Amino acid sequence: QRNVFMSQPSLSIPKSPFVHLHVHSMFSLYDAMGSTEELVARAKELGYDALALTDHNSLYGTIEFYEAAHKAGIKPILGIEANLAARAHTDRRPGIDTHSSHLTLLIETLAGYKNLLTLVSISYLEGFYYRPRMDKALLRQYGTGLIALSGCGKGEIPKACQAHDLERAHELVTEYQEIFGKDSFFLELVHHPESPTQVDINENLMELSRLTGAPLVATKDVHYLHPDDREAQDVLTCIHDGKLVDDHHRHSMSLVDHSLCAAQTMLEAFKDHPEAIENTRRIADRCEV
Repeated sequence: QRNVFMSQPSLSIPKSPFVHLHVHSMFSLYDAMGSTEELVARAKELGYDALALTDHNSLYGTIEFYEAAHKAGIKPILGIEANLAARAHTDRRPGIDTHSSHLTLLIETLAGYKNLLTLVSISYLEGFYYRPRMDKALLRQYGTGLIALSGCGKGEIPKACQAHDLERAHELVTEYQEIFGKDSFFLELVHHPESPTQVDINENLMELSRLTGAPLVATKDVHYLHPDDREAQDVLTCIHDGKLVDDHHRHSMSLVDHSLCAAQTMLEAFKDHPEAIENTRRIADRCEV
């Protein structure tokens, strides 16, 4: 067997005040670009001492990322962006169960790593309906050792915030806090200032934090390394969706910057909400696998 779980490296890189906790690699198939090694190299170039990998529904790149990060002296934070079924993960009713919500899951402990392996396996073997899915009953059973973020705009709570249904969002926060614990569930503020929708969601999440006490955390939802990569990533999504680039009615992420940005960019963006930045560091320090 390969000795995968090595001891943590002695980090010579100074601790960054901000850590990227929502990052996709090429293992988010046809949705993101950059190998795990390239992500680690770019993070080191930008001065990060820690970096997360949260590919869609899978842990395909986990070992490569873990080993590359250790070699570079960067702390690897492991996780996924999960699909949550609208109802039970085994339900397959057309028009209802084709819809799902996103949730960012980060591994805090070795027990959490084993639990996430189980969740991902079940999502493919039992929950696959158009996409692999898990549900809240499974999260209650296998949520130990995991830290959850409310996700991007496709998350259950951000969707409620977009609809300005703070009562429903409040109920969902309470539910997720019961599943993961109040110290292990965070409201995710995604830095996409080009998107009026995301800006509106963030404002509602901030209000929700005031109402519920749920802590905020800042992310970028990274899908490529450099801002110039957005055009290539747009072509990639066209291949996935079977669309032409000049089809103006297709799904596109090209109007929003999903690159791996410098910490200073995030510090400036959230200067009025420093706790959202500080919590990225706290979460990074908690995650030990």
